[in-house]
Amino acid sequence: MLERLLPGYNCGECGYKSCRDFAEHLSSIEDLSRCPYMSQDRFRDHCEEIRRIIEKGVSRERIVGVMDGLEAEFSLGPLDGERSCVEDIHPLEDCSLKAGDLIRYRPLGCPITHFARVIEFDHGVARVHIVGPLFGERGKYRELGICMVLAFEGKVVRGRIPEVGRTVRFLPEHCMMQKVHSGVVVHSEGLRVRIEAIDLKVW
Repeated sequence: MLERLLPGYNCGECGYKSCRDFAEHLSSIEDLSRCPYMSQDRFRDHCEEIRRIIEKGVSRERIVGVMDGLEAEFSLGPLDGERSCVEDIHPLEDCSLKAGDLIRYRPLGCPITHFARVIEFDHGVARVHIVGPLFGERGKYRELGICMVLAFEGKVVRGRIPEVGRTVRFLPEHCMMQKVHSGVVVHSEGLRVRIEAIDLKVW
């Protein structure tokens, strides 16, 4: 419904690949300022129609965690060409890892065992992509035990793009429990977001 009211140029200036993607993420009239064309006089009536639709709540998509029933502000997916969000993790036991290592660990506060591929390891922090669950792979991965998840980095795929400095509720798309997480946004550029101070206890 909102897509037909946008310019349809698919220029990407708003941070989305197409006007259709932009329409799916519109949640306030202020969001229209991301489009360089909607401020032109020829789209004034379209802006008014979009405002009426948004006020009725037609464009509001609820993002709800399956595990906890909590509502998230946005869902976080992988950056283009990647298989999952990037996670920064800190093993609680001393270890040495290298890029390409396959690891198994359990995030502190999460009952699910994760399998991941190490992107890089520096000063005790591993940047990883989730690659599991894996079956029949025993002996092919490093067992790390419990790890602290320090950060998530990815692309906002549904919901509003958050502002830097805000504490937010978000849903990592690769989360096997589909549980809402919380954290503080430390970087936001286009659709790319980095969230630190990760907490699974969302109130």
